[in-house]
Amino acid sequence: MKKNYTPEDELLFLALGGSGEIGMNVNLYGSQGKWLMVDLGMTFGANEYPGTELVFADLDFIEERVDDLLGIVLTHAHEDHIGALPYFAADLGVPLYATPFTADLIRRKLEEAGIAGDVELNVIEEDHGEIALGPFTVTYIPLAHSIAEGNALLIDTPHGRIFHTGDWKLDEDPIIGAPTTEEELRTIGDEGVLALVCDSTNVFNPEPSGSEGAVYRGILDEVKRWSGRRVLVTTFASNVARLHTLGEVAKATGRQLCIAGRSLDRIIEVARDNGYLDDFPDVVDWNTAMGLPRGEVLIMATGGQGEPRAALSRIAEENHPLELTRGDVVLFSSRQIPGNEISIGRVQNRLAERGIVMVTDRQSMIHVSGHPGRPELLALYEWIRPDVLVPVHGEVRHMQEQARLGLEHGIPSAVAQSNGDIVRLAPGKPGRIAQVETGRLVLDGDIIVPADGDSIVMRRRLSRDGIVIVLLKADGSARVESFGLPLDEDQAAFVEEAERDIASAIAKLGRRERGDSAQQCEAARLAARRAAGRWSGKRPQVRVFEIGA
Repeated sequence: MKKNYTPEDELLFLALGGSGEIGMNVNLYGSQGKWLMVDLGMTFGANEYPGTELVFADLDFIEERVDDLLGIVLTHAHEDHIGALPYFAADLGVPLYATPFTADLIRRKLEEAGIAGDVELNVIEEDHGEIALGPFTVTYIPLAHSIAEGNALLIDTPHGRIFHTGDWKLDEDPIIGAPTTEEELRTIGDEGVLALVCDSTNVFNPEPSGSEGAVYRGILDEVKRWSGRRVLVTTFASNVARLHTLGEVAKATGRQLCIAGRSLDRIIEVARDNGYLDDFPDVVDWNTAMGLPRGEVLIMATGGQGEPRAALSRIAEENHPLELTRGDVVLFSSRQIPGNEISIGRVQNRLAERGIVMVTDRQSMIHVSGHPGRPELLALYEWIRPDVLVPVHGEVRHMQEQARLGLEHGIPSAVAQSNGDIVRLAPGKPGRIAQVETGRLVLDGDIIVPADGDSIVMRRRLSRDGIVIVLLKADGSARVESFGLPLDEDQAAFVEEAERDIASAIAKLGRRERGDSAQQCEAARLAARRAAGRWSGKRPQVRVFEIGA
C-alpha cells in the first residue's frame, strides 16, 4: 500500500467527491509530484443534515498539498461541478479554467461571494482549447449535455492519455452547440487512450437518452393540445437548449412568453452574453401575462423539483402574482431527482387539488436526460477503446454496473473505485493502491462545518428524540421542561413524575456525593431520562442547569 501520497513517476486518480454518490464532483489526477483538479461541485442539503443548505466534499487531502496543486479545470456549469468554487477557490489559491459560458457563471458566483479579485479565472475561448499545466496537457472536447458548453477533457500525461467525459450524452439534434463527432472521437481512440473516466448516472437505462430536437416536437404537440388554456412549463434553468426550445414553441403557437424564477433570468442573461438564445422572443411581465387571454401565454418557471421557495411552489400555493386555475396545464419538462420525490409530490398534489392538469416525461416526450444510456456508453467504448475504464459520477450500484458493462464489451480492465481510493492508472496493472480519509462538509447558516460534527449530530438527535431541560435547585428539587416529546395531554403528569424522580435520586446520594455538583447533575440527568423513556419511549437529550434556591 502506498504510504507517501505525493505522486511519483506514475499516473494517479483520486475522487474526493462524486464516486458513490450523484453530485459533489471533485476529481484529482496526480503525476510527477503534481496534482490537477477536475471540477469542484456541491450538492444540496439532505434530511440527514437538518437545517443545512449545501453539502461539499471535504478537501482536507488536497488542502494539505495545495502547493502541489496546479489548477482547477471545469467541465461545465452545473452546480454539482462548480457550486463549491465560491467557498473554496480563494483558499486553494490556484487558477481556474473554463469555457466562456461556464466562466461567466463562475465569475458571477465569485462576485456575489466578494472574492472575484482573489481568484484567477481563465477563459478557454475556442472549442478544443488547450491548457498546459505541469505534466498535464488538457484539451476541451465538446460533448452534448443538458447545459451549454458541456465538455469532456482529453488529458495528456507522461504515462498516457485520459478521456474524462464529464457529464455527457449523444445527441444528433442538440439544438445548442456542436458536439464532437463520431469521426473525431474515433480518431482520439485511434491515437490511443489509457483510461476512460466515465459518467455512470444512466447505466441502467437500456435506451439512448434521446434528442433535444425530439423534446421540441413533444412540447410543441403538448402546447398545441392545450389551446385555450394557460400552460406553464417547468424545467432546469441551466438547460439552455430547453430554454431555446420553449422560446421556439412560444413563437410557433402564438403565445407570449413569461418567465418566473431568478435563476431563469440569470441563465438567459448569461446565455445571451455568450452568443446563445439570439432568437429568444421578448418576454412579458407578470401583470401583462395575467391580462392576456388564457391560450395566449406560455409561462416558464423554476421549481420542478418541489423547491418550496421556487416559482412553481408559490404558484401552487396561490402565493405568487402568476396564477393558474382549474383546467390550466403544467408540463414537467425535467426528471425527478432522487431524494426530491416527497417535495415534488407535495407540489403536484396541491396542483391536483385545484384541478390543474399535469403532464410529465412519463406521459409525453417533453424531457430527455443529459446522461448516457447503455447504447451510448457502448458506442463511446467502441470509439475510444481505452485500456482502462474508471466509472465515476454515480452511486456504487451505477459504477459497479458500468465496470461490468465495460468488461463485458471488450475493455481490458475496469477499476470500480470510491471516494478516497487512490488508483494508480500507470505504470503497471491499474488498481487501488491506497485509501485516504474523505468526508463531507455542510454549509450551516454562514459557517462551513463537518457533516459529522457535534452540532449536526446533536441536531439530528434533537429532531429524533427531543430534549428535556432540568433546572436543579440547591435543595435538590428540580423544575423540568420538555420539548419535542410525544406527550401532549400527558405532559403535566410526566413533568410531575420526573421532578419527583429527580428529587428522590438526589436524596439517595451519600453526603459526599450530594456535595459534588457534577454527581448531583448526573443523578438528575439519569432520573429525567429514565422518566422520559417510560412516558414516551424516547431517549431525549437531557441538559441539567444548576440554579439558586
